Amino acid sequence: MKPSHFKVPTPQRCFSSISDLPPEVCQSVSDVLARIGDKWSILVIAMLSRGKMRFSEIKRSLGSISQKVLTTTLRGLERDGYLTRKVTPTIPPRVDYELTELGRDALGPVTALAKWAISTRERVEAARTEFDRNTQSI
Repeated sequence: MKPSHFKVPTPQRCFSSISDLPPEVCQSVSDVLARIGDKWSILVIAMLSRGKMRFSEIKRSLGSISQKVLTTTLRGLERDGYLTRKVTPTIPPRVDYELTELGRDALGPVTALAKWAISTRERVEAARTEFDRNTQSI
């Protein structure tokens, strides 16, 4: 029996900063961020925050996404547990997508990141312009 003062360490208690993470944890973090950080995944999650949507509604809302890229994005999000896909056997079949609890949990950080990107957009564009100007003169 474990002493009552013994606590199993959690990642939050083991590592003082993200730079202290061991390689296997870094890979896991990288995998999650690769899915959520994908530009289309963020937008799909944002669209589905409004509620259940059909494939065609998502595609129309996103505009320039191709059917193939949207299908791939939706499959990846479904595989990782961020959304569910429900097929209703009608003619033509109706396919609805909806966020899971995990998908709804992702809304907080995704929304914060999107707001940050919007608020820093002009600074990034200015930095790019300055960088391009400096590298052209080399």
